Amino acid sequence: MREFIVEADGGSRGNPGPAGYGSVVIDAATGETLVERAEFIGVATNNVAEYRGLVAGLSAARELDPSARVHVRMDSKLVVEQMSGRWKIKHPDMKPLAAEAARILPPGQVTYEWIPRAQNKHADRLANEAMDAGKRGEQWDAGASRATLDARTTAATPPAAEPSAPPGDAAAGAAKAREALARGRSSAPQDSDGPAKETGGETGDATSNEPGGETGRGSGTKADADFRAAHTVATPAPASSSPSTPASSTPSVGWGAAPDLGAPATFVLLRHGETLLTPQKRFSGSGGTDPSLSDVGREQAERVAAALARRGTIQHILASPLARTRETAGAVADRLGLEVTVEDGLIETDFGAWEGLTFGEVRERHPDDLNAWLADPEAEPTGGGESFAATATRIAATRDRLVAAYAGRTVLLVTHVTPIKTFVRLALGAPPESLFRMELSAASLSAVAYYADGNASVRLLNDTSHLRP
Repeated sequence: MREFIVEADGGSRGNPGPAGYGSVVIDAATGETLVERAEFIGVATNNVAEYRGLVAGLSAARELDPSARVHVRMDSKLVVEQMSGRWKIKHPDMKPLAAEAARILPPGQVTYEWIPRAQNKHADRLANEAMDAGKRGEQWDAGASRATLDARTTAATPPAAEPSAPPGDAAAGAAKAREALARGRSSAPQDSDGPAKETGGETGDATSNEPGGETGRGSGTKADADFRAAHTVATPAPASSSPSTPASSTPSVGWGAAPDLGAPATFVLLRHGETLLTPQKRFSGSGGTDPSLSDVGREQAERVAAALARRGTIQHILASPLARTRETAGAVADRLGLEVTVEDGLIETDFGAWEGLTFGEVRERHPDDLNAWLADPEAEPTGGGESFAATATRIAATRDRLVAAYAGRTVLLVTHVTPIKTFVRLALGAPPESLFRMELSAASLSAVAYYADGNASVRLLNDTSHLRP
């Protein structure tokens, strides 16, 4: 039986914005590129473009040989996990595309594998070429694409260099294709039609997470490329892997990593929307009544979800297990078409007997305990709550684990006042007393980028007037 590798990708410059996809079909036996397809599809989201790329690649493989086995390789965790049957498909734009892709070939002939972005450069280049053509008012042309690539390759070759084997060398390509097929067979789900989990996502993947799914390509690259906006937080923009994207089209966001450090793990920190306790300034931690969002809080969650959707760079969503954070995260997830993964390490501090009280009421009822708490991070709230020192230890462990799991990714962490302040404090190397010198409004955004050399960059936003009704 003949075997093909399909590599596919899609991007959107705006999410939604001008979008395109690229697909390539490779002969698994020889490593030869058999078909290249790309198309500018108008205004669409990144996920729609990715699915369109998958459909195009599978269709091309079927045209070559409808009986062939096909191994799909994509850097979209969302598409791979959904098409493998491990994540549910909830977004209305995705369902018909996924169904179309599933109908092209019998399920038993197709396997799926997630690959890092760096291993999907061929399809990424085609997607960017399609978007570039669309910007010029044209459609992508395979001949022009090959001529442009050949010209770039020739220009990049030093005059005195000995000629080297071309990138598509048959032996090397065949070896890579066979290796990909072997990986796919060993990791392919036994039953892609089996029951799907309600909460998709992964923990511990060195390059993703995206708990679930992913969205967002900035400027035709990937979701971690840009998180720019008035009223939102800027995050790093790694260099595009596509040679066809002009440097001027990649927006500058003011901070990034040196090329040899790689893209940082970027945590966008979102405080939940208001509860009835929030405007009253009452202690509300993990040991209290676990209140849900108020009407104002739900409106704030919807507004921040819309703002994040316009940016299109969030790839994964993690939330504290408390009701107010899960509800806020759910509003964002519904808008972005992602899943929410609950992360216990993001839970708020337990304020013990102070839960539900105002600062003044605590001072009146427990003055000695309050004074000790204000003076010493090791001091616990009355009744055996969690000290700020213990919170810092928990957040540091959570940070280290998530940085390893989401290297190079942009992850939304929906959490609480104390965890967010602690992330920021630790990134800045500030002393524990700095917690009392920060204030975070409901539904406000901050961001911390963690680099491979151990350093971090912090960006803050605390004006949420744009989120209010």
